[in-house]
Amino acid sequence: MKEQHQKRYVFVIEISKCIDCKACMVGCMAENQVPVEHSRNWVHQKGPNGVFPDLGMSFEPGNCMHCENPPCERVCPTRATYKRDDGIVLVNKDRCIGCKYCMMACPYNARYFDEKKGVVDKCTFCVHRVTAGLDTSCVHTCMTGARHFGDIKDSNSEVSRLLATHEHHVKLAAAGSGPAMYYIY
Repeated sequence: MKEQHQKRYVFVIEISKCIDCKACMVGCMAENQVPVEHSRNWVHQKGPNGVFPDLGMSFEPGNCMHCENPPCERVCPTRATYKRDDGIVLVNKDRCIGCKYCMMACPYNARYFDEKKGVVDKCTFCVHRVTAGLDTSCVHTCMTGARHFGDIKDSNSEVSRLLATHEHHVKLAAAGSGPAMYYIY
């Protein structure tokens, strides 16, 4: 009988493949009914870089980092923000009182306040899709294959293979939050 392991979901982003098409953002908004004035994910422009005539531009996708030690969870007075055993950090909207402490604590600015609902919202790693065995919406809609999602504890997963064969980094490593989004250049 095959031994089960505890999953730990992560994103791996191949920066060189991102073309700033924003399909990940549109896909997320449609899949998760995100209000038009907000977004659960983003693409930041880096550059221009280089020296004329060899100039370039790069783009860096991001979203909630689903941290190993989420500062947002520690400051939530109602425990509305919580981390599942598989590493997915969620907000229980029935418990959220809209105090925005979690927004202030997040070093990645990855949350927004939904004024209509009076609660904080953020990327959920499309937990409903993952539970159904599907990719996250942003991975599914990424036209260039820049985004990858999977279980880092499964050595055969695409994310594990990418991290084993490429140099990578995480954002704000010194913050000690242990983000679950790895960047490959």
